[in-house]
Amino acid sequence: MNYRIGVDVGGTNTDAAILDIDATDTPSRGVLATCKTSTTSHVTLGIQNAVKSVLQESKVDRSKVINVAIGTTHFVNAVVENDARRLSRVAVIRLCGPYTKKIPPFSDFPYALRNIIEGPSFYLDGGLEIDGREIAPLNPAQIKQTASEIVKAGIRYVAVVGIFSALDHAGIHEEKCKTLLREFQPELSVVCSHAIGGPGLLPRENATILNASILAFARKTIKGFRLAMSKLDLRCPLYLTQNDGTLTDAAVAAELPIKTFASGPTNSLMGAAFLQGLDHGDQRMTDNQYVVVDIGGTTTDICALLPSGFPRQAPNFVEVGGVRTAFSMPEVFSIGLGGGSRVRQSDDDGKRVTVGPDSVALRLTTDAMVFGGKVMTASDIVVATGAAVVGQPEKVKGVIPEDLIKAAKADIKRQVERAIDNMKVSSAPVSVLLVGGGSIILTEDLDSVAECLRPPHHDSANAVGAAIAKVAGEIDVIEVLAGRDEDAAIEEAKKNAINAAIIKGADESTIQIAELKKIPLQYVTNKATRFVIKAVGNLHVKEGDAASAHASQQNGSIVNGDSTEEDVEASAVEEEVEKAEVTKVEDGSMAKPALGVDLTKYRPKVENKIWHISPVDVELISSGCGVLGTGGGGSSYLMALYNLNLLRQGAEIRVMRPEDLKDSDICVFGAGYGAPSVSDERISSGTDVFTAIEAVNTIMGITDFQAIVTDEIGGGNGLVTMPSSARYNRPIVDCDLMGRAYPTLEHGTPYVYGFPVLPVATADCKGNSSVVVTADSNKMVESMIRNTCIVLGNSTGTCARPLEGNVIKNYTVPNTISQAWYLGRAVHLARQTKLDFIKAISSITPVTSLYTGKIVDVTRDVSRGYTMGKVVIAPLSADEAGDSSSEVVTAEKRHLVIPFQNEYLSAAYVDNPKGEGEEDVICTVPDLISILGQDGEALGSPELRYGLKVRVIGMPAHPLWTGSPEGLRVGGPEFFGLNTEFKSIGEYQRPRSVIEEFDTSK
Repeated sequence: MNYRIGVDVGGTNTDAAILDIDATDTPSRGVLATCKTSTTSHVTLGIQNAVKSVLQESKVDRSKVINVAIGTTHFVNAVVENDARRLSRVAVIRLCGPYTKKIPPFSDFPYALRNIIEGPSFYLDGGLEIDGREIAPLNPAQIKQTASEIVKAGIRYVAVVGIFSALDHAGIHEEKCKTLLREFQPELSVVCSHAIGGPGLLPRENATILNASILAFARKTIKGFRLAMSKLDLRCPLYLTQNDGTLTDAAVAAELPIKTFASGPTNSLMGAAFLQGLDHGDQRMTDNQYVVVDIGGTTTDICALLPSGFPRQAPNFVEVGGVRTAFSMPEVFSIGLGGGSRVRQSDDDGKRVTVGPDSVALRLTTDAMVFGGKVMTASDIVVATGAAVVGQPEKVKGVIPEDLIKAAKADIKRQVERAIDNMKVSSAPVSVLLVGGGSIILTEDLDSVAECLRPPHHDSANAVGAAIAKVAGEIDVIEVLAGRDEDAAIEEAKKNAINAAIIKGADESTIQIAELKKIPLQYVTNKATRFVIKAVGNLHVKEGDAASAHASQQNGSIVNGDSTEEDVEASAVEEEVEKAEVTKVEDGSMAKPALGVDLTKYRPKVENKIWHISPVDVELISSGCGVLGTGGGGSSYLMALYNLNLLRQGAEIRVMRPEDLKDSDICVFGAGYGAPSVSDERISSGTDVFTAIEAVNTIMGITDFQAIVTDEIGGGNGLVTMPSSARYNRPIVDCDLMGRAYPTLEHGTPYVYGFPVLPVATADCKGNSSVVVTADSNKMVESMIRNTCIVLGNSTGTCARPLEGNVIKNYTVPNTISQAWYLGRAVHLARQTKLDFIKAISSITPVTSLYTGKIVDVTRDVSRGYTMGKVVIAPLSADEAGDSSSEVVTAEKRHLVIPFQNEYLSAAYVDNPKGEGEEDVICTVPDLISILGQDGEALGSPELRYGLKVRVIGMPAHPLWTGSPEGLRVGGPEFFGLNTEFKSIGEYQRPRSVIEEFDTSK
């Protein structure tokens, strides 16, 4: 007989379960005993008590327990609570050569957390290009000097972050740097970013910093867990459950605690699937989709179960404690509904009944009516129906009116149905696994659900999930596939994932590939592809190995049941930490300067026809640039951070009206050019655009200029000219060459009408620059600078020929920086005031609401470096639209299909749910089509996925695009291969000017 123990520590309860793994085919799924106790302030003691309870109830031979697995919120709470007692200062080493300096480490940390953990930052030689070339080789002398400085600063914890560490399969940079640091200063604890997350330098670095900051606390806590096991006479290995539902050895968890941050919801999902008899490879997992609904005392968590048997992972980035991070986290949708949710009747006629979102929480056993209290809760409703027995049923039966009971049950049903709909991963029939102690409150059948199942031991699914968790090996790497056999590269990557699983303790005979993602990088021509592969197997423990494995795992910390001084200290430290009071710190973030600002009263600073950009303006413009990016243009987030840093250092950024240019004024350009997937990782130092500007000016003999013009307002390029304004002390003209985002340089409006683009310079941050002086067409210019960009690493600065003021006034799209500001303000203001953001936008700038719906299909591929595909959106039902007062039901009942080539190209009604068949086109390029999420922020084409509720808006393009054959030839449907004529959504109106509205000198 072999037994496994699982423990899940939640904010309210600590659950434990013990399983006989040789009896998993029985109706009870091998569960011998479960226990639910209140989570104690001394977490280790609470775990000890819960495990002791299931051991006593099951009466198993403790020598036959092969492992204990614990899921805990202990570590993430230290970050979320900004707890200086449990967080350490961290030094950051970037292996980056001349890159990344424009956005220093900790740039987007909340101030409170930053003040606690920020240590010194160092920019050292190292890092890789997208094609695997070294940016610069490691410099051991630099590393030695850096190690000495870190120790002198009194810091012991270090985050090492190398550019494109996902390409460093041989460990020649991050791992080598770690080794050298430990050789020079053995007391340092070093975390390498490649062990934490994938591409995207800043969010990966943030996660690495957080991991390093909790190392000391994690090590002490896990030693406390071991001490608890020792006191219970358990000689088996200790594991912790991870965010993806798999196990990690306690020693590994002590070094990578961030991977346990979201293990609670995952434990519930994995336990629910196991208890229902759903295993990886089960045909039911392929034919149907499963959603786990975990109802607790305060909230309901909903997770989608993929055919692999694991939870769907959250897309893009995840915020932890206000910090944008990139590491594997399950996607969880939570609503304020649980057993302790308050039930209320409307004050007017009493007919409207709502359940939640607030809850009596821990006071359920004193405040709820069934326990003699005066607060009506969801538990009181279900007891009144006779569907459950809790407390004293006589206190509610016949006391609560039948119509109120009926209305409350209907509201509970409605909330759960909408939450499930949000988490569906496809249009296939959905089966719901209902778990959690609060699941008794759901008594009604659910619409649009094939079946609603309550597995055995459903109220302890989280602890069962911890007990049955498997072992995984995961790789997240970038492979350059040009000139290689792609199938062979994939097979090699699979082998590496399998080997990683074996090293972590998986039984080789049970390992399967549970996940394989191939993600080609945009705009990259060397077929650089990101592989994310997960291999999963059962925990391998040989008969009689439990005790020896335990002894090996402890590394001498517990021997023969006796605790060492270090373990006693760990327990004492935890107790001291739990007794101390948390000091609340006023929080904020440089990345969110508009947070807490009343935008109804905010006024930008405009004096004498000059707009002086503030941090709040940067955030608003950044949001607006996302909308004007029309699905492409890259993220404006990093550029916003760069500009916020400049302003923090005292820089001045100014904007002027186009009308105030003299005809003879010289206006320079300057933009980012290349692959967003590269610039998000090999972040610029900010010098590449300056180098390109100065190269062109040198060739043309220009020694001075009067203004700077934005090439492309959409996406990140909408903010690229701001650092140039600060550097050269010249204003930016409130206009741009596109009025949106477009994929090529030839889409600049002056060039469409025959004005010269050459010479064009392309530059990197190493001081390399190349200038195209002659070419036979603008298309050839694009081809030549694209090839140069590839040689320089696929992310560069570029600058075209400066133009005179008369050209800028007549052949650019005016007031687009203002337009971005107004768009951003409308979105942020709507969130602050709970207004409909489409109405807020349309009140200040021309916009048409094209559609309100839910994404039901997305297809995409990468061709010629672009993300190509289409998205299909279905109309919302009246009930779905009722989720928010800001949503409206579209009168159109057909589906909407939008093809994209990075940017959204057209919008058309179709009858077919897959977006096929005859199309009724309602809008095309060059008019702007944007897809907005429920928060009003723009969604780029890579961010689209099934289930998202979206609003689609259209804005008329400038007549430079729509009013002439030249404009339509380059910017219209024909250029992008669309088999349709240009379809406009309305008449263009010149955007309002911030300068004209807010100038205090008028």
